[in-house]
Amino acid sequence: MRQGRLTEAGEAYYHVMSRVVDRQFILNDDEKERFRRLLRRVEAFSGVDVLTYASLDNHVHALLRVPEREDISDAEWIRRVKALYTKPQALDIIDQFTRLREQGHETAAIAYRQRFTDRMYDLGEFMKTLKQRLTQSYNCRHGRKGTLWEERYKSILVEGSANALSTIAAYIDLNPVRAGLVEDPGQYRYSGYGEAVGGSRRARRGLKLVMQSQDHSGAWSSVHAAYRTLVYTEGQAQGVSETGGPTQPGFRAEEVEAVLKADGKLTMQQALHCRVRYLSDGLVLGSRSYVDEVFRRHRQRFSAKRQTGARPMRWVDFGGLYTARRLRLDVISISP
Repeated sequence: MRQGRLTEAGEAYYHVMSRVVDRQFILNDDEKERFRRLLRRVEAFSGVDVLTYASLDNHVHALLRVPEREDISDAEWIRRVKALYTKPQALDIIDQFTRLREQGHETAAIAYRQRFTDRMYDLGEFMKTLKQRLTQSYNCRHGRKGTLWEERYKSILVEGSANALSTIAAYIDLNPVRAGLVEDPGQYRYSGYGEAVGGSRRARRGLKLVMQSQDHSGAWSSVHAAYRTLVYTEGQAQGVSETGGPTQPGFRAEEVEAVLKADGKLTMQQALHCRVRYLSDGLVLGSRSYVDEVFRRHRQRFSAKRQTGARPMRWVDFGGLYTARRLRLDVISISP
């Protein structure tokens, strides 16, 4: 049975993840660049903020902020339509709207405009547009049919606190390090942090939204220093292989296993270099009070026998963060 995802009315934060069908490693650099460009176009259309993201060879992550829905002007509506659609498509959409207005069909014009605004400020519509357009693009260029993605996307509701947001953001931007693709997350251009290091204003704005919750100034130099301190641990990648890559991109599996067998907890820095299922399968992530409050608001989604919402994260010390699911099997692994 499918587990329904949790969504909140009004402003909310989500960690979303989607894998390629059959987990095939088909997202090469060209495909990752197409993902990056489309992600930004959907962001500009929808009003949803991409705080950070990472596109890997067979899956993608993103940390999103879905703001409170608000009315937008006709000029803003036109700007958003132009951001997502090709020039001919956008001109046709705008022309149809304008003709209805000029012909005195105000009700029809408002209804036509509403078809597009209904897709804004909505997590499901954001992911639907992103995944469908990537599938269509890939299939057209590679002569294939069917979906590009494995089942539905995963999402975890994240508290908008400094601890929760920065933890998820760092986890996402460290994906390329855990996968052995780079030694320094800033070197990976298909991620929010890598894009920000490369000078992208949009990417820097996303990380500012993460780090300003921790009372850092809005200047990029200050935000960058604080965020880099969070995500980068000197000396994690060790040794050089015959191909020039690191032989130890993060912790070895036996090192993690030794800690767990000793009933010890991984530190946050250690855990961020591993794959921790709580951060993608935990349903809700945040302080104990936040998870319990979400549980109360969505009580009908849980078993009648369950009394509380917050569940501690075994084997990991994430500084007081809790999840809504008590995961038991393969909670921590090294594989990307």
